Amino acid sequence: MAISIIKAGILDSIQDLGRPGYGRWGINPGGAMDRFAASVANMLVGNGTNEGTVEIHFPGPQLLFEQNAMIALTGGNFTPTLNEIPVPLWTPIVMRKNTVLHFPRYSWGARCYLAVHGGLCIEKWLGSYSTHLKAEAGGWHGQALKKGDELSLKESNIYFAGFLREDRDIRILPWATDSQDTYRDLQNIAVIPGWEWACVAPARQKAFLDTAFTILPTSDRMGYQIRGAEMELNEDLELLSSGVGPGTIQLLPGGKLIVLMADHQTTGGYPRIAHAISADLPKLAQLRPGGQIRFRLTSLQDAEQRLFSRHKLLRIVHRSCLDRLNAQVC
Repeated sequence: MAISIIKAGILDSIQDLGRPGYGRWGINPGGAMDRFAASVANMLVGNGTNEGTVEIHFPGPQLLFEQNAMIALTGGNFTPTLNEIPVPLWTPIVMRKNTVLHFPRYSWGARCYLAVHGGLCIEKWLGSYSTHLKAEAGGWHGQALKKGDELSLKESNIYFAGFLREDRDIRILPWATDSQDTYRDLQNIAVIPGWEWACVAPARQKAFLDTAFTILPTSDRMGYQIRGAEMELNEDLELLSSGVGPGTIQLLPGGKLIVLMADHQTTGGYPRIAHAISADLPKLAQLRPGGQIRFRLTSLQDAEQRLFSRHKLLRIVHRSCLDRLNAQVC
């Protein structure tokens, strides 16, 4: 029994929180672009935070659930429906077998995450379920999902039919999470200075913080190429390649900028003028080509405090979701 892909989306793949620790061999961590949304989707259905999820872009797929299941959808809002009945995001839903999940209309965001209670029955590659598209490894045979693929589910000891009325195919369970604070002021991204920030001409530093940058259509999971005020350094630099991470903002030849994302390279030799703070990476992940970004400078202390607060929130959400699910089952 499985989830059957009856219509493929534009680019849907299995992603978890990535495979850290392999940078020395040139293998990037990858994983979900919006790790907050992927984590919460798993929490809502009682999974561990690092189970594989389906990262969905719009236009999205049509998925046939061939067995009873509990799911949650988080992240971007593509107005999901189950058997053509609209269903909410950020809340768990129980469905009867032979129910079809569809995403008929775009509303907001760039990526939606689907988690299923128990998780997807796929093999890990280097300790992660995430799909590495360039290496063609991990996830579902290292590829984006296509029509005809079938994803098996891990076994569950929950009797989902007991949640459903005889005349209903779905039931929306009575708990949810609030994501408004995470995605508030979506286009405004806080950054801390990079190693080469001081090498940027003062006038260009001001332009970087005062200008709205547009995400170019050539952007992908590796990085967002952005266009706005052209940047330049005070002097020519010859840099050794050094480590980079998600959110690193590199200055390319000719004054263009790129914001590295989940599938970023492990090292880079371009000047690192700034870094988007970790707490704002979910916002970056929900921006689409054509969208705009504005950067504001913040302190390392503020960046750390916001990240600690996010982790505290996630711990509370996870514990609360488990308690609510256990109460329903018992």
